[in-house]
Amino acid sequence: MSDTNHETASCDHTSSTERKSHHSEKTKNNLFQRLNRIEGQVRGVKGMIERDTYCDDVLHQISSIQASLNGLGKQLLEHHLKSCVIERIEEGDREVLDELLITVNKLIK
Repeated sequence: MSDTNHETASCDHTSSTERKSHHSEKTKNNLFQRLNRIEGQVRGVKGMIERDTYCDDVLHQISSIQASLNGLGKQLLEHHLKSCVIERIEEGDREVLDELLITVNKLIK
């Protein structure tokens, strides 16, 4: 889940319509690798359904995809906390806490 090199990143939150994170190349590559694996898993489920694979086996694969997505979400949340949220709090922006609570509630549904 965690990016062990603890690279820092900055976040541009000056414009609420186009906020951006600035991930290091290593972090982006890690995220892309995870997303590529998840894409492969989803394609695998499509193939299983096309081949009329036993429902229980498909459901197990869907569970695996959900776990992979949760892991990706946890990694992004950790990065967000260690960069964007800390920066905004240090700048006196306490609204970021309300935003964070909304995001966490969506993640744990």
